[in-house]
Amino acid sequence: MLLPVLALALVLSAGASLALGPVTLTPARLIAALLGHGDRIADAIVLDLRLPRLLVGLLVGAALGLSGAVLQGYLRNPLAEPSVLGISNAAALGAVIALYFGLSQWHSAMVPVMAVTCSILALFALFALAGKAGGSLTLILAGIAVSTLAGAGVSLALNLSPNPFAAMEIMSWLLGSLENRSFEHVLLAVPCVVLGSALLLATGRDLDALTLGEDGARSLGVALGTTRLRVLLGCAIAVGGAVAVTGSIGFVGLIVPHLIRPFTDRSPSAVLVPSMLGGALLLTLADVLVRLVPTSSELKLGVVTAFLGVPVFLVQLLRERQPW
Repeated sequence: MLLPVLALALVLSAGASLALGPVTLTPARLIAALLGHGDRIADAIVLDLRLPRLLVGLLVGAALGLSGAVLQGYLRNPLAEPSVLGISNAAALGAVIALYFGLSQWHSAMVPVMAVTCSILALFALFALAGKAGGSLTLILAGIAVSTLAGAGVSLALNLSPNPFAAMEIMSWLLGSLENRSFEHVLLAVPCVVLGSALLLATGRDLDALTLGEDGARSLGVALGTTRLRVLLGCAIAVGGAVAVTGSIGFVGLIVPHLIRPFTDRSPSAVLVPSMLGGALLLTLADVLVRLVPTSSELKLGVVTAFLGVPVFLVQLLRERQPW
């Protein structure tokens, strides 16, 4: 029943995302706008503002949820997720480079291209630092190093920003948001999320085999090098494309698999598709929340997911704590 329940909850949350906000739309006005014969105000709100925002949130949430589930299964560590391993920070650095040097003015696709490129370079550096025999703890420590280096690069760009307006634009983007997203952002996100997700979903059987250890997986015919490459490219492409259109939104990949896992048989492959749906659901509900909170300016989505994710991270950290 997990997948039907998640699908139903996702449909309901999508309806809430389209109907709720500073201007609340009745179901009749919402349906009329979606069918193309609503009034001018409802059409503008639904088709120009809320629908592309919803689609971007669904794509990004699905990419982050799936990436977190795959990384936790591959590393066999419940604390693994894209931001912890430095993937999100590296993608943010690539996008900041595109914004800082004006590459995004050449073509809007330069932002996701740079984000994905930096994510791939960061993951190659991550696995190179950890080595072929590196365990999950080694990879997480290497991820902290990569994340710190990428964060330093972003800070350097802010420090050397030619004017305060450029710095404010970069800083606002880094906080993560779905505000003012258009169908252009949807078109930029779709190729990255679809390709990256396809690579990650193809690793399900290999992740199940890895629960027996690397030697056990080899005895079952798993090509560990191919699996590592799929995980590397899939996470880099999916997370890089997601960060490029929304900014840094952390902890979704950490929260969702832990919420989903108790309702499955706990095998890594059983968590993948539900984590996609759960990630899309969580980000959609969080986006509805930031629109409904009465503030002078809209809360940034990355701030909300960080507040949600830190308690989950600390609980898992305490569970994994071992005596010296």
